[in-house]
Amino acid sequence: MSKFKTTELSDPRFEANNLRHITVKSKHLKHRGDISVYVPPGENLSDLPIVILLHGVYGSHWIWSQKTGIHLKMNAWIENGDIRHMIVAMPSDGLWGDGSAYLPHENSDFEKWIVEDVPNAVIELIPQASNASKLCIAGLSMGGFGALRLGIKYHDKFSGVSGLSSITVVDEMALFVEEEITSYNQTEKENESVIATILKHRENLPPFRFDCGKDDELIEGNRTLHQQLNDLNIPHIYKENPGKHEWIYWETHIKETIVFFNEILKQ
Repeated sequence: MSKFKTTELSDPRFEANNLRHITVKSKHLKHRGDISVYVPPGENLSDLPIVILLHGVYGSHWIWSQKTGIHLKMNAWIENGDIRHMIVAMPSDGLWGDGSAYLPHENSDFEKWIVEDVPNAVIELIPQASNASKLCIAGLSMGGFGALRLGIKYHDKFSGVSGLSSITVVDEMALFVEEEITSYNQTEKENESVIATILKHRENLPPFRFDCGKDDELIEGNRTLHQQLNDLNIPHIYKENPGKHEWIYWETHIKETIVFFNEILKQ
């Protein structure tokens, strides 16, 4: 029995480059949500791991594929033997304002949309996925905030976590959105910063990494998080690269995240 009132899946006759499209009615959003899904080619593929890839402000489900060609890159990396077969699920954030920050809001729970509805939709509609599929989560900017926070908060679900050019505290949303920053205030204060989430779940942290461009406006927040983690002796991977807060950076460095997940999934 479906977990959703309504579901729609693109017809394979009209799909291209192993990219599929899902729309479901989400009980957490209280409206429909969209997911683009890269499904690797191959026969008899089952129980494939699922990487949930989150977008930043202003974006939606299509933006990773149409700004970085991630689906084409995945094909090439798999064919070259760089990584194993894996599914990449790219949901919208729920399309609230300039960006929901993947947080619970008064009328829609954008957090539960990602951690419950998205994997459930992929498992239900994509035959190569199943309840045995391992989950990893990553994202850029606002999506990095979402990935780091949700991957650590729901450590029982996620095997690996990665953030690129991540917002690290919710107040940094003010750099990008026109909505009042108070719109993102949370009852659970751990939701408002990555370090607070990490401290609450310190005894159960999944492997996680994050990186940022040296000329990115979010670099100081990333450096602060790295230093806080070092001071607390919390294992993590942090890397700085040349680059700004722009698509060429994410297109260039997303492979490091996928390879990181691949190594975790080998274990």
